[in-house]
Amino acid sequence: MDLFRIKNNSSKKTEMRRHLKVQDLVFLGLGSMVGTGIFTITGIGAAQYAGPALTISIILSAAAVAILALFYAEFSSRIPANGGAYSYVYATLGEFPAWIVGWYIIMEFLTAISSVAVGWGSYLKGLLANFGIHIPTALNGTFNPNKGTYIDLLPVLVMFIVTAIVLMNSKTALRFNSLLVILKFSALALFILVGIFFIKSNNWTPFAPYGLGQFYGGKSGIFAGASVMFFAFLGFESISMTVDEVQEPQKTIPRGITLSLVIVTILYIVVTTILTGIVYYKDLNVPDAVSFALRSVGMDWAANYISIVAVMTLITVCISMTFALARIVYTISRDGLLPKSLHKVTQNSFVPRNATLVVGAISMVCAGMVPLNSLAEFVNICTLAYLIIMSFAIIVLRKKNGAPKNGEFKTPLVPILPILAIIICASFMSQYMKITWIAFGLSTLLGTLIYFIYGYRNSEESKNETNH
Repeated sequence: MDLFRIKNNSSKKTEMRRHLKVQDLVFLGLGSMVGTGIFTITGIGAAQYAGPALTISIILSAAAVAILALFYAEFSSRIPANGGAYSYVYATLGEFPAWIVGWYIIMEFLTAISSVAVGWGSYLKGLLANFGIHIPTALNGTFNPNKGTYIDLLPVLVMFIVTAIVLMNSKTALRFNSLLVILKFSALALFILVGIFFIKSNNWTPFAPYGLGQFYGGKSGIFAGASVMFFAFLGFESISMTVDEVQEPQKTIPRGITLSLVIVTILYIVVTTILTGIVYYKDLNVPDAVSFALRSVGMDWAANYISIVAVMTLITVCISMTFALARIVYTISRDGLLPKSLHKVTQNSFVPRNATLVVGAISMVCAGMVPLNSLAEFVNICTLAYLIIMSFAIIVLRKKNGAPKNGEFKTPLVPILPILAIIICASFMSQYMKITWIAFGLSTLLGTLIYFIYGYRNSEESKNETNH
């Protein structure tokens, strides 16, 4: 039984159309990364974890993500294959590690899409309540017959709309996504321009009320804040999953990842600095921190605009992540590790229709039926786990294939940076609750069972071995 058979998909022809440019990828990255994190988690992160020093947490988290982005950039220039980390690990460590990485990506994106849809529904419910509109109890919460709730209707509806958008031609879907990203940035620009006049420097004292915290196993402090803010950068990896649709992927993908990360990091630092300057950090433990800060200084009109835009544009995270997840499912299916029907592409719009429909349907069920408030950590732990595997994979790539050739992106300081990345990711993972680790263990077990029951036998590589 060869669990580590290697496959390089970069030379494989694709049925998809290569028409995406750097700006399309930057907007895809911004659509994924600028969402719940900036509108919600910045306030909770400051109140519960790091105080005004959350800006340091963001810099630490951004530095960790930047190191990992370097690995993505080198992999995408040397192995330009759809599927991101899944394809990179398949080409270096082999099939079973690649499947586990693919499984963690599916878990990460499904949970993230569903939780953002639920967050979107909560914002909209608050907005409707202001107009005296209330949704019937049975349709206003996840499955809990004791409370009389059976399905949370609004998140299901948003996922229906998102799935319809992602089924369009990918250029059209990303153009719509880009318009919403621009609208979202207008709200954040308004917050910065208005908020800067209401900063009270004494709100930044004490700057680090919870201290540095512990590098391993801490529950508060700057390090714990960094592990929470890692959630804010999730989605940068969705850029590497569009290889089959990108012009000159070896150059375009590294640029797309780098530009979107730089923009997001600057934005998060500026917004958090202003946020903790307007409102004392302990008062920011609210789900709509950005709007709350402006309301607290009497700027209701600006707060209302930001709330409305947040409701309209949190959908971009769902669009970007559904777009990327459908493509990872498509790639895994092409390799035979998931049913082949998920690999079909529409003739007119060149979209993986079945993969998109399955992703959309499961997200609808999760968003409407499963309580997801405790699963933000689950999203993070799945991501960190596969990033550890990918960090190890780049060391193996260099050992097997040597340094990158001219024109290919080169990560500096290998193997020092990959080892540092593994240590940082393990540190972040150690900050999470016991229940998160149990959920992670069970999902890993389920993924392993699926591979041995279905994936191993149906793999394209298994068929090739049989034919030979």
